[in-house]
Amino acid sequence: MLFDSHAHLNDERFDEDREGVISSLQEKGVDLVVNPGACIKTSIESVELANKYDFIYAAVGVHPHDVGDLDDTAIDTLRKLATENEKVVAIGEIGLDYHYTKDNKTQQIELFEKQLAIAQEYNLPVIVHNREATLDIINCLKKYNVKGVIHCFNGSLETANIFIKMGFKLGINGVITFKNCKLKEVIKQLPLSEFVLETDCPYLAPEPLRGTKNDPSNIIFIAKFVAEIYKISLLQVENITNANIRQIFDI
Repeated sequence: MLFDSHAHLNDERFDEDREGVISSLQEKGVDLVVNPGACIKTSIESVELANKYDFIYAAVGVHPHDVGDLDDTAIDTLRKLATENEKVVAIGEIGLDYHYTKDNKTQQIELFEKQLAIAQEYNLPVIVHNREATLDIINCLKKYNVKGVIHCFNGSLETANIFIKMGFKLGINGVITFKNCKLKEVIKQLPLSEFVLETDCPYLAPEPLRGTKNDPSNIIFIAKFVAEIYKISLLQVENITNANIRQIFDI
């Protein structure tokens, strides 16, 4: 069985078929899903989804894209969600994103560190979004005693080793299957024990489904691709990456 360590099943693109998609996952070989929030609303929805389905777990957090939409109660709400629900296994998706603008860099860092502080206080792992902000991500993480997953990792071998030494696993998703993805060469130089598999659905569908709506059942394409990279069996990929996810999220 395969585990999807990062899905957004409460995304509006699943509004028409959410129950059908979720109810079919286990028969398609997906045994566990971690579903992060990206704002207060989606964090609440993620907890509700996890409480409805035994094999879905929630993470709660505010994505850097939503830094401008927060009020003074947001951090208190996250703390309450994280501590009052047994199905919450992480703080996420949190992090920094400078792709579209750096004008709110200070606010992004402040929000990121407030959420890292919650994770540290309650000994929860974090799910970290990093887009064109690697140095600031590393500097923020160094201030806190936290571990977790670097979501959608797409960096260099040097960067990978920095995160690994800090106690993080690296998330591999459908991007690895794309023709021009350079991450394949990085992965070959690291043990599979440093990685977890994720879909980031409904985004980033792997080949041969690129461009379509992604869902957790497509984790099989990523797993098969990784098996080819390491020249090992699909079962070995399942066993190693599943153990990694259980270890990080204490499931």
